[in-house]
Amino acid sequence: MAPAAEKTIYEFLRDAKTRPADYDLILTGDLGFTGSQLLYELMEDEHGIDIRGKHNDCGLMIYNLKEQDVNSGGSGCGCSGSVLCSHIIKNMKKGRLNKVLFVATGALMSPTSNKQGNPIPGIAHAVSLEV
Repeated sequence: MAPAAEKTIYEFLRDAKTRPADYDLILTGDLGFTGSQLLYELMEDEHGIDIRGKHNDCGLMIYNLKEQDVNSGGSGCGCSGSVLCSHIIKNMKKGRLNKVLFVATGALMSPTSNKQGNPIPGIAHAVSLEV
């Protein structure tokens, strides 16, 4: 899913003529720790863009990796909805966040394709949230 997020973030920034510094937060859905590290590498290697200072991931925010044994963090669409509708919206209402680029990630699961050894394609949609 990191490649889908990388492509979507890059295309959104390019099309909107914005840069990471224009956002208080660039938020992905459920990449977790490993996927977030891959996202950073892809953004830097492919586009020369560093999002480390602006990015967080719902899969990382929903757990405490240092205190909970959750491996790479959370996964699944529930991470995006839970974090966005609680923590992020609350902080936007309180004025702590004014502009958030939310990139919900997901996998297009197909049991048949998976059993045939085909890769699981990822998808990402970008939404700019502003107060």
